[in-house]
Amino acid sequence: MSEVNPAPVTLPRRLLAEANGTGLLVTMVVGSGIAAQQLSPGNAGLQLLENSTATVLGLAVLILMSGPVSAAHFNPVVTGADWLLGRGTDTGIAGVHVAPYIAAQTVGAIAGAMLANAMFELPIVEISATDRASTGHGIGEIVATAGLVALIFLLARTGRHALSAAAVGAYIGAAYWFTSSTSFANPAVTIGRIFTDTFAGIAPSSVPLYIGAQIIGAAVGLGLVIGLFPRHTTILEPKAVARPPVTSTVPAIQES
Repeated sequence: MSEVNPAPVTLPRRLLAEANGTGLLVTMVVGSGIAAQQLSPGNAGLQLLENSTATVLGLAVLILMSGPVSAAHFNPVVTGADWLLGRGTDTGIAGVHVAPYIAAQTVGAIAGAMLANAMFELPIVEISATDRASTGHGIGEIVATAGLVALIFLLARTGRHALSAAAVGAYIGAAYWFTSSTSFANPAVTIGRIFTDTFAGIAPSSVPLYIGAQIIGAAVGLGLVIGLFPRHTTILEPKAVARPPVTSTVPAIQES
């Protein structure tokens, strides 16, 4: 079998993966919320079950799709945490790539909400009127985000990256139900959900509380990771490293 020359994982490819992945995640959240409202009118519990099930399955698939390209962050606090944990080492996302990642995630999230609106023949751009700002919801977002960040990087630091898709999907699915906020746990997704006045929407006035709580939660999660596994390793951003010849039919990934 001939050797495979892997294509370089350039920054534009990673940004495309992050925008596409985050966008499709929001499309799944919003679209399944709209479908749940239509299929189960008046039954909030069943609507949440339908919404969470679609999100869990879809998120796991998206992580598998984009992980080899961009590490499938889909979340500004994950990107920031990856950079913080990798500083001073040869791991984690490069500092100069943090802002482009976050921009791609945010733009993708907004586009994802608009796509969901369009699929269900709603106004493509609408602003949510769903007020979610409360002390309990803020605490819920701290808990949801802390658990998500801790899970992702504890898996990374213990060499269990392969479990990320299933584990992250399972955690988000559980957090839909055990947190008061239904686990947004993602600033980009929170901003994207402003643009749909449906089951999954959030009013702009509630967004600062949610994002502030998510940042606090990310800090708590990072503290837990460092406390449990202080070794300086984290999710690897693709690096230009020497590799032996590849004979597998699955190409290796390198950065130019």
